[in-house]
This record gives sequence, C-alpha cells and structure tokens, in this order.
Amino acid sequence: MFQLLLAIIYLAFISLGLPDSLLGSAWPVMYREFSVPVSYAGIISMVIAAGTIVSSLQCDRLTKKLGTGKVTALSVFITAAALFGFSTSHSFIALCIWAVPYGLGAGCVDASLNNYVALHYASRHMSWLHCMWGVGASLGPYVMGYALSGGESWNMGYRYIGILQIVLTMILLCSLPLWKKQGGAWEKEGGSQTDQGGALSLAQIIRIPGAKEVMLTFFCYCAVEQTAGLWASSYLVLHWEVGSGTAANFASMFYIGITAGRALGGFLTMKLNDKQMIRLGQAVIMIGIMLLLLPIGKGTALMGLIAVGLGCAPIYPSIIHSTPEHFGADRSQAMIGVQMAAAYVGTCLMPPVFGLIANHINIVLYPVYLLLILTVMVLMHERLLRRAGKE
Repeated sequence: MFQLLLAIIYLAFISLGLPDSLLGSAWPVMYREFSVPVSYAGIISMVIAAGTIVSSLQCDRLTKKLGTGKVTALSVFITAAALFGFSTSHSFIALCIWAVPYGLGAGCVDASLNNYVALHYASRHMSWLHCMWGVGASLGPYVMGYALSGGESWNMGYRYIGILQIVLTMILLCSLPLWKKQGGAWEKEGGSQTDQGGALSLAQIIRIPGAKEVMLTFFCYCAVEQTAGLWASSYLVLHWEVGSGTAANFASMFYIGITAGRALGGFLTMKLNDKQMIRLGQAVIMIGIMLLLLPIGKGTALMGLIAVGLGCAPIYPSIIHSTPEHFGADRSQAMIGVQMAAAYVGTCLMPPVFGLIANHINIVLYPVYLLLILTVMVLMHERLLRRAGKE
C-alpha cells in the first residue's frame, strides 16, 4: 500500500507540471485573439503567482485541518476547474479572473505534497519526483501543440489538461484511505505525521532560528533558475550573435539539464546527503557562470548554460527534503509553505529586474547578475547550516 501511494504521488507531480508551460506555448495565439500586447502574459503570470503565494502561506493551517490527502485532492480539483475556466474564456479579463483559483490550487498542493514526501520518503524520491514535474512541464506544450496542429483552438489544449486533472482528482479521492495510514514501513525513520498543534502564524515562523536564511536561500535559487531560463536565448542572440533557432534550442537544454540532473541526482543521494547535494549544485552553477563569463566564444557560453541547468537540478528538492531535519517534523509544513512563498516571490521579482538592467545598461551583465544572486544563496545556506548545527 505504501508503494501504491508513492506511485500516486509520482503521478501527482507529473500532473503538477502539465499546466505550468501551457500559457507560454499558447500565448502567441492567445494574445492575437484577445488583441492585447504580447507583454500581457506577464500580468496573468503575476496573478497566478500571487495566488500561489497566498495559498502556500495558508497550507500549514489547511493541512493540519484536512490532512495532506484531502488538501491535495481539493487543490487539484480547484486547478482543474481553473483550467476549464481558461478553456471557456474569450477575453483577457476572464483569463485574469480564472488565474486566481489556478494559483490558489497550485501553491497549496505544491507545499503540501513536498512536505509529505520530505517527512516520509528518502531523499532520492524527492529528486525523482521533481524530475517528474519536469516531465509534466515538458509534456504540456506537446498537448497544446496537438490541439493547435489538429485544427483546434488553444481552448481545447487547456481543456485536455483539465480533463487529465479531473482524472487525477478521482484517483486522489479513491486513495484517501492510503494517506491516513499511520506507521508501517516508512522509507526513513521518524516518518510520523506532524504534531496536532495549532498552525503557526507568519510572524511566528519568521522568528524560528534559520527561517529567514532558508527563505532567502529559496528566493535566490528560484531567482537564478528563472532568470537563467528566461533570458538565456536573448543573451546568446544579443551578446554572442547566436542564431535565434540555435539559441532557443540551447535555452531548452537548460531545462532538459534540470530534468536530467534530477534523475541523476536521485542516484547521487544514495551517497551524498542533502547538504552535500546543495553544495554540489551550487559549485556546478558557479562553473557554468564562469564559462559564461569567459570571453572565449559562443561554444563556451553554450556549455556554461547547460552547466547552470545541471547545477540547479539538486538544489530545490534537497532544500525541501532537509526542512524536517533543520526545523523538526512538527514545523516542517509551515516552513515549506513560507519557502514556497519566498520561491514564488523570487520567480516574480528577479527576472523582470534583470530585464530592466538589460534594457537600460547591457545584457552582457547576465552572468554577473546570476553570480551575485548565487553568492547570496551560498552565504544564506551556509549561515542556515551554522544555525542548525549541520556544518
């Protein structure tokens, strides 16, 4: 039964990734239909991100009240409803309205599932599960492409993913008895549920030793990942004069590097602990940034971009998985909720900031910007380890 639940969680992580890349793949068609500027995709993304931040901060309270299984099923259902809402939208305002439940559903299920896996499963599963998210994110554009190439509208692409989410909701509802199972052959010791005390407020969480450090670490990680991915093609084209097609292919290699790196990382966790995995990832990102900084040629820059993707791979799942160890199982759900919120803030804020730098100064500062954020990430993580006594 325990392995059956693990299989359902793997399926849930694939499902989590499916909607995340739909907007980007469909927007070239959508913005023309709505007669809005192409930049308006950022508004929808910001609305979704705001919803995820709110629901991430409320996840501890909801999970303590309903349990992980019910929260996951409810969140996936809300996401499915939002996707159906997207599929019936015929105005930009309607998209913004449906983006609210989309974000609310996505944030809570992300935080709740990550905490459950961190408590009850070995580190390799956290890495492989986030690899499955990458699989889902890669499949999303293919589903949208299938709809568009088949003569259907972008609405049907959203509807297909919505149907898949409804199917997952049904599976999750049938699996609720598995989530309630206590004890048994957990894959790591100490896999009991969190305490039954009241939910912590944001002010209480921030006062926990190490909380600010882990939030800043997560903020910086997501800033590096999102900035590197968003501006990779522009940097290669504008600075190194790489062809737009080649640049796009290598930008996609950045994400493939993350997905493949997490698949490999699952095996590395059998030899390395979370702290070592995070440090290894940071070192590989540093190597990638150094390659981007070297004034040798475009080939070195392309290799540097792939290295940054590989370095990003182990950091996110390892930070999540180490949360119960650093803060205790009783506070891990609350901590993972604020970590998710900090992650979404970094995702929303830092890539646009570099856009301003590229526009008003020079896009050549791309690796310098990544280096500065990485430096803060390393300092915050090392400070977290000192405060947690895990050096």
